[in-house]
Parts: sequence; structure tokens; C-alpha cells
Amino acid sequence: MGRGSRLDGARVLVTGASSGIGAATARAMAARGAKVTLTGRDAGRLAAVAAETGGRAVACDLLADREAGRDGGVAGLVAAAGPVDVLVANAGAGWAGPFTGMPPAELERLVRLDLVVPMVLTRLLLPGMIESGRGHVVLVSSIAGAVGVRDEAVYSAAKAGLTVFAEALRHELRGPGAPGVSVVLPGVVDTPFFARRGAPYARRRPVPVPPERVARAIVAAVERGRPESYVPAWLRLPARLRGAAPGPFRLLARRAGGSA
Repeated sequence: MGRGSRLDGARVLVTGASSGIGAATARAMAARGAKVTLTGRDAGRLAAVAAETGGRAVACDLLADREAGRDGGVAGLVAAAGPVDVLVANAGAGWAGPFTGMPPAELERLVRLDLVVPMVLTRLLLPGMIESGRGHVVLVSSIAGAVGVRDEAVYSAAKAGLTVFAEALRHELRGPGAPGVSVVLPGVVDTPFFARRGAPYARRRPVPVPPERVARAIVAAVERGRPESYVPAWLRLPARLRGAAPGPFRLLARRAGGSA
């Protein structure tokens, strides 16, 4: 266990908050008394979630202006959000299909949104947390980042990067009042994620879990200072098996038709 943070009165920024895990997290944080700022690209959906939670909606495209060599979307969000005690970096996207068929532009977009944007947001918000002597960063990764998933090579790599980034930050952020860093690794979640990537989830198992379950894990990660959480918890087993016995893991994964 690491350092826990109180959510009552905390200023929380949730990215990707217009639906799915982000919207569920905004509701869960508000229920704990947090003051929530929500961001996403769908202004209408975002406004509806903000109305539910008593939060503030900041509609923006986190990838804006990157082509011009600037972090306009991210920097603009940070300026609009103001001081932040808790960052939940949840916004992301997927792409399914053979790696050789992935357009280079889509590869770059995915890595930027799933890995670079959370890192830049963390870089911009951490100094304020350190100065105030309180704070917490939650990075929403994926089980794909722990085991690697067939036809999701770039998504898996980006999510793995988040997990290692979190681990490295924990080594840097030590001492009283240092911000906590958590990574949450969901499995299959019942959200619009699969429809948006253009490849619906077609397996019978594992059964998708509701986004509220992931939101509860995110809240617990902050309040209890948990460095790493799998949702559902049994997903920790294949992740550990991959590290401890990669040969048997790969054999089981091939038989299951998933990871490699």
C-alpha cells in the first residue's frame, strides 16, 4: 500500500469523461465529495455527465495542435482546469487488426492519445501537486498492456508504456506529501470502446464488466494508495504468469486465441 488521498473536497480532473469508464468515474468521485472537472470531445454527452455530478465540463480535443509542434489541446485543458489534486488519465482509443495493415497515421495517433497525452498531462500537473503537498495520478491502462493481445499490438504497447511509466514515477516521488501514482488495468469493459475502434467484442468469455466496477477500483486506488489494480482481480494471474513462466503462458494464450 502507498499513500492514500482524501477525495472529499479534492479537485479531480477526469479525461475521457463523456461515457464509459470516465463517466462512471466522474459519478463515483462526485459521490465521494470531489469537485470534478470532466473533459472529452463530445460536448453534449459531457454536459449531461457534468449536470449529473455537479461538475464542470471542458470539451476539448487532447490531440489538437500536435502537428504544429505544440501541446495546445493538453495545455489548454490544464489552463482551463486550474489546480488539480487528482488526475484520472482515462481518455484513450483502440485499433484492431494485423499490425502490418495498420495505417502509419493511425499508429501515431493511437500512441499519442494512449501514452503521450497522459504523460504530458502528468508532467504539467505534477509540479502543482508537489508544491501543495498532496495529489494523486491514476493512469488507466489495460490488461492488454500486461500480456499483449493479438491484433492489438500498438494498443498493447501503449498501455504497457503507461504501466512502466507509473512504476518509474513512484521511484521518483518519495517522501512525505509526495503525490501517489496508481495504474488500473481493466479487462473487457462494457463501454463504446469496441464499437468506436470498428471491431466489436465477439468472444463469449471473459464477460465484459460494467464501467462502474472499474470506477470503484479507481476510487479505491486513490483513497487507499494502491499502486496497481486489476479489474476483475483474477486478471492479475495471467499477468503474473507471463512474467514468471513466459513459455507456458504463451502456450495457453495461443490455445485461447488471444495473447501471444
